[in-house]
Amino acid sequence: MGFEISDDLLGTFVPILVYWLYSGIYVFLGCFENYRLHSKKDEDEKNLVSKATVVKGVLLQQTIQAIVAIILFKVTGNDGSDATVPPSSLIALARQFITAMLVLDTWQYFMHRYMHHNKFLYKHIHSLHHRLVVPYSFGALYNHPIEGLLLDTVGGALSFLLSGMSPRASIFFFSFATIKTVDDHCGLWLPGNLFHVFFKNNTAYHDVHHQLYGSKYNFSQPFFVMWDRILGTYMPYTLERKAGGGFEAQPTNGYKED
Repeated sequence: MGFEISDDLLGTFVPILVYWLYSGIYVFLGCFENYRLHSKKDEDEKNLVSKATVVKGVLLQQTIQAIVAIILFKVTGNDGSDATVPPSSLIALARQFITAMLVLDTWQYFMHRYMHHNKFLYKHIHSLHHRLVVPYSFGALYNHPIEGLLLDTVGGALSFLLSGMSPRASIFFFSFATIKTVDDHCGLWLPGNLFHVFFKNNTAYHDVHHQLYGSKYNFSQPFFVMWDRILGTYMPYTLERKAGGGFEAQPTNGYKED
């Protein structure tokens, strides 16, 4: 008798494993200063929280996410183990992925923006994430547990439920969303990065949001920029090479001086 792991357990724990493996690659690549948006020195000196605290915070959030995911799979009554259920067609899977992406983006935009405009929520909850003035890969999910629950966990649950995807499909969707979120926070502008080719919401776009001048802009995450464009919170920028090596996202139209 072979050893099998159910799809609901894979959908719960594979994205966590992907998070640490993918962010670990970026930790290694961070030694290449010519591709950084901020220097390694700035990463060490400007951030307001230690990396040990970040790791602990991320592990706490992932524990909460895992508990909610397991409960969600059980409540929906589909653990992905029923062999009689026919696999979805590629068109159906694509529709589910796009729906899940739009749901997640919509939820996170409005919740994220509200946490910036509500002074109490920003001071006591969302400001923890912005202690990373210079974002790095494994800090992508560092935030207050309440924020992690409201933005990421609830957002993920809604995208799963409203898209109608199976636990098996969720393995791939949430792994993809995890990779995209890590990439957005990695602080690197690497040649040939397909996320930078296919998504306007990318590493530089989100880096602008982490700077003081961009904290009221570029709320969209993790896939598209539509809500920022529709609601006037899109901050245009250019990516310029720095004299000492690396890149810098420079806001256009005088935003930085406002």
